[in-house]
Amino acid sequence: MTVRGDGVRLSAEELGAELGARATLVQFSSAFCQPCRATRRVLDEVAGMVEGVAHVEVDAESRLELVRRLDIQRTPTVLVLDADGALVRRAVGQPRTADVIAALGRSIGAKSQ
Repeated sequence: MTVRGDGVRLSAEELGAELGARATLVQFSSAFCQPCRATRRVLDEVAGMVEGVAHVEVDAESRLELVRRLDIQRTPTVLVLDADGALVRRAVGQPRTADVIAALGRSIGAKSQ
């Protein structure tokens, strides 16, 4: 996962879902994307394991304004937001569970320091 905040901040209203108390995993997917299904399973699993973390899936095809604003080039793309909705990490492609947990640890740990 790359660090790339660029001052981007997303709200619950923009995402159409509540943000996690500690962090939010935002997944941009498309209907026929096979890696998106596997990514959904990984992110759901991690969100279930780490208290205060939410997983929000966004259909890229129906949210083109947000895709353009965030420069989403392909699916799946995963954004890690801190508790305030600020973008702290970004990854393209299917992530491994260990990488997501590590990115969350760095993101949550950096916020608490």
